[in-house]
Amino acid sequence: MIDSSPESTPNNTLGSVEKAFTVLEQLRQTGKAGVSELTTQLEFPKSTVHVYLQTLQDQGFIVQDDGKYTLSYRFLEYGGDHRNRSRLYEVARPEVDKLGSETGEVANLGIEENGLRVLLYKSEGPDAIHDNAPIGEYAHMHWTALGKAMLAHYPTSRVESIVDTHGLPRANEHTITDVDELFTELEDIRERGYSVEDQDRRQGVLTIGAPIVDRRSDEVISAVSVSGPKNHLDEHDRFEELVAAVEKAANVIELRYAHY
Repeated sequence: MIDSSPESTPNNTLGSVEKAFTVLEQLRQTGKAGVSELTTQLEFPKSTVHVYLQTLQDQGFIVQDDGKYTLSYRFLEYGGDHRNRSRLYEVARPEVDKLGSETGEVANLGIEENGLRVLLYKSEGPDAIHDNAPIGEYAHMHWTALGKAMLAHYPTSRVESIVDTHGLPRANEHTITDVDELFTELEDIRERGYSVEDQDRRQGVLTIGAPIVDRRSDEVISAVSVSGPKNHLDEHDRFEELVAAVEKAANVIELRYAHY
């Protein structure tokens, strides 16, 4: 049962805040829902679901239209403000745009947060096949070239901690789900300098990624990649061209970040 009082949970967190985010997450997944629908989905009393919805609406985080509730664009404002304060984003954005334009593919910039890959920015070239991944998307690190490029340069203990927390869930039959196999691939990535997402997450999609290192600390802080149809990117000459383009973009971003 939802209670609007600020009760604490065994983890010393506020249960009411957790439940408010449960309501928000359900709206994110559903897209649009009414009080009765949310009551059924969440198995919360209707009266208290209404209290949470009214509170979130009053604070501007959800909007109501014809009796249905949806998330508001206030989240975009928060995320946009936070991203715009990022020095990495500021120095990397022009190079990601250039990478997308010159390759004609979808160029991506990602970071790791709480053990997941966050898509910080992307730029689609003029001939790119549309990529439905939204800015701000969280995904398992082992699913993506961006994530694997970063994991390959993390200490073993950090990789193990991420796997312990999030596991190695399967996206499809191409996804790595074995820890030993993952570490073997990460070693290969370190040796060749770039990562490959060969349908690990989405059928028919190939992505090439490279890590971005803070040269002052030698720590990996991000990764950059290009994505496109496997049957197009996997051609030998094309593949090698894209590897060179991604590695060049990573190098330029590293230099700009070090001297910005």
